[in-house]
Amino acid sequence: MDLSKVMAISGKSGLYKIVSQSRGGVIVESLSDGKKMPVFATHRSSVLEDISIFTMDEDIPLKNVLWEIYQKESGEKVSIDSKSNADELRNYFLTILPDYDQDRVYPSDIKKVLAWYNLLLEHDLISQPVDEEEKPAVGEAPADESTREDESAKTGKKKQASQKEDKKQKKDDKE
Repeated sequence: MDLSKVMAISGKSGLYKIVSQSRGGVIVESLSDGKKMPVFATHRSSVLEDISIFTMDEDIPLKNVLWEIYQKESGEKVSIDSKSNADELRNYFLTILPDYDQDRVYPSDIKKVLAWYNLLLEHDLISQPVDEEEKPAVGEAPADESTREDESAKTGKKKQASQKEDKKQKKDDKE
């Protein structure tokens, strides 16, 4: 799930997809009604990729929370009404993220996450998150750590051998 192209803008409801960059900011398109508008550096906005939820241990990226909701709801819209009372919202969120920090995550935050989930689901933007560390480079097959170490050692030996040959060739050329 690539949330680096989706943003929330303070003071505006809904989510916005980044369409292009302009001189002073970015051009975004509303996911709810498709209208385009400029967003300048003076706007308070956040890319969803940078948002995380407070827990007792560490902050959990929003994409992981959205995936947990997706799994709980079996790929359907959330079963709880976002206009439910605070206790119902907290209890629902406890089933998603049992160790979330109830002092720092407010019911309004939970409502926002649930609304964002429904909007992202509607636009088919929710998928299983992939950790950047585990993602193989383009054109590279996934390998375990021991294979990577072996490959880097081989590459280093080949590079050293090649450098020795180059030095020898240069020495021969001088003579």
